[in-house]
Amino acid sequence: MKYLPLFFLLSFTPFLSAQTDMDTPNTEKYAEDVASLDNILEALYASISGEKGEARDWDRFNHLFTKEARLIPTGKSNEGEVGYRIMSPQEYVERSGKWLEENGFYEVEIHREVAEYGSLVHVFSTYESYRSKTDETPFARGINSIQLLNDGKRWWVMHIYWLAETEALPLPTKYLPKN
Repeated sequence: MKYLPLFFLLSFTPFLSAQTDMDTPNTEKYAEDVASLDNILEALYASISGEKGEARDWDRFNHLFTKEARLIPTGKSNEGEVGYRIMSPQEYVERSGKWLEENGFYEVEIHREVAEYGSLVHVFSTYESYRSKTDETPFARGINSIQLLNDGKRWWVMHIYWLAETEALPLPTKYLPKN
């Protein structure tokens, strides 16, 4: 019961409002990207994907997220310990952007599960990763757990928390495309 007062205190504190499009560059250029759930997820995958040597549109990528958004990869270390890393969208660009452009990378959504309640939306998005659009076999697969907000004006990515498939942890069939 000692935690109950803290819950009530937090329940009545003012909410942060979603940032306005005035806070992000190229609002009109990327308006269609944030107009629907399908569009924002398509833009998310498209903004990180491209052939080797192809520059990515990081302004487009950053436009999809709230200021406080976090990207959280998780997995096991070489020692077998489960860990995670927390990054802002810009930190993701700084850590991974050069590698994506130098090596070629396409991430493709192959299955989606959506749960919605009001402005709260959670998506389990199963992905496959390729080095080139022409590759037939993915080099990686996994699940992106994506939390989104619809503020009535546009869609925002709040968080992406992901885990890659491993030999010891194959993707469950319920998260794979139905044949």
